[in-house]
Amino acid sequence: MQKQRMNSTTDLLNAVQIYFDALYLCDTKKLNQVFHKSSSLFDVDEGKVFVEPIASFSKDVGKRVSPSSKGQVPEAEILMIDWLSNACAMVKIRIRAHNNVFVDHLGFVNGEDGWQIVSKIWHLEKVIG
Repeated sequence: MQKQRMNSTTDLLNAVQIYFDALYLCDTKKLNQVFHKSSSLFDVDEGKVFVEPIASFSKDVGKRVSPSSKGQVPEAEILMIDWLSNACAMVKIRIRAHNNVFVDHLGFVNGEDGWQIVSKIWHLEKVIG
């Protein structure tokens, strides 16, 4: 069981890296690889819940100017992994895109297509002057 957990951890970390790369490069192929096709993203702004399906988010990311193309050094870190089981985990990350720093809670499941994000709750932590 410990060996399975180690492999599972490595695979989960690889999936998180795909997420980081997808946003840094604005690469929708990578983004669609790491997000489950039925996933959604959530935020609250001024008391209103904002829900965006992954297809809409992917389209938005594809239209962005990538941090990579502007020469920004990648800034992304894993803050916490909370294991629900060997096949389910919540990953808290911090990532910078241009002047925006976000904190995300990414709900991952390990299914038929490997580790994929099934939900994302995000928050704009700060804007860098």
